[in-house]
Parts: sequence; C-alpha cells; structure tokens
Amino acid sequence: MAKIGYIRVSTEEQETARQEAIMKNYGVEKIYSEKLSGKNTDRPEFQKMIDFLREGDTLYVESISRLSRSIRDLLKTVDILAEKGVILISDKEKIDTNTPNGRFMLSIFGALSELEREQTLQRQREGIEQAKKRGVYKGRVPIKIDEKRFKEVCKRWTDGEITAVEAMRKLNLSSNTFYRRVKALGIQKPPGRKTSAHDKTP
Repeated sequence: MAKIGYIRVSTEEQETARQEAIMKNYGVEKIYSEKLSGKNTDRPEFQKMIDFLREGDTLYVESISRLSRSIRDLLKTVDILAEKGVILISDKEKIDTNTPNGRFMLSIFGALSELEREQTLQRQREGIEQAKKRGVYKGRVPIKIDEKRFKEVCKRWTDGEITAVEAMRKLNLSSNTFYRRVKALGIQKPPGRKTSAHDKTP
C-alpha cells in the first residue's frame, strides 16, 4: 500500500515547489511530475502513474484540477482509480474517497458533469434544427477508428489485462462508440467484469 503523488503545472515557467511541499507533508513515497496542460489525460507521467497504481495505494494531488481540467476526464480517472481499488486524496478540496464526505463531493461533480452534457446536447440539437431549416445539415461525421489498434486494445480488455474504462481511455472513445464498435466486430465482452456508471456515459 504505497503513497503516490501526482504533480502538474501547465507551463515550463511555473514552479512545482508548493505541490512538492504538500506531498512531503503527506509522506508521499513516489511522485510523478510533469509540466503539461490538463486539457486531456494524454500525458506521459499521468499514464505512467495510472499504470503503476495498485489496489490499496493512495493517490495524493494538490487539487483535483491537477488530474484534469475536464470534469468528464476527471470522472473517468476517478472510475479507473475506483476499479483499481485506489484511494484519492485532494488537499485543496479536502476530498478523501475513503470517506462518505469525499464520495459525496465526487457525486456532486458527477451531477455537474451530467448537467454540462445535457446543456451541450441541447445546444447541438438546436443547431441541427437551425441547419435543417437552412438546408445545410449533412448529418453526423463518422468517427475514424484504427481497426488494428482497436482490436489490439480490445484483446487486452477481453483477456482481463485492462478494464473497459482503461480501454476507452487508450482509444480516446466514448462508451457508446466503444461498445457499438465491439458489437459490430462481434467481440465478446469478458465475463464477470464490473461496469462503472460512467462507462454508460456517452
């Protein structure tokens, strides 16, 4: 049961000393640190950290914004941590997923994410209706998927090496697109795997 820390700043000019001091106070044993934007989770040290974490470990961050600027990406990360059996502690927000209050705080983030998603979908629907009225709507552009890469990642999933959430993250696909492609290719889901609530979120 290790104490792991993740430190991130957005630019090379920013300092990490304050975050390092927080990690020291928590007695963190191993730190992953990088200077990259948090606009998505495609970050080398972040991915190494996720792969390293094991059941019973605790992940410490100065703020949940260090993990991601996107609520949806944050919730996917939280799902991955939960599936791995990893506790998340955020110093700024006083979130500890090993406590009822910590889990309640994350449920609020989940609700905000759903609200944001519904508002986005509503704007899309309104835009489509306007485009149809103008006669310029051409329909949805299909998502391009590297079939070889998809099958490689799915094999790791069906072999039980990674979870569905991790497979979606590696392929950068929503759950709807991922499972629709799985069905189209006739790939059998691995038996007995838990499905997270956020796996079902498009």
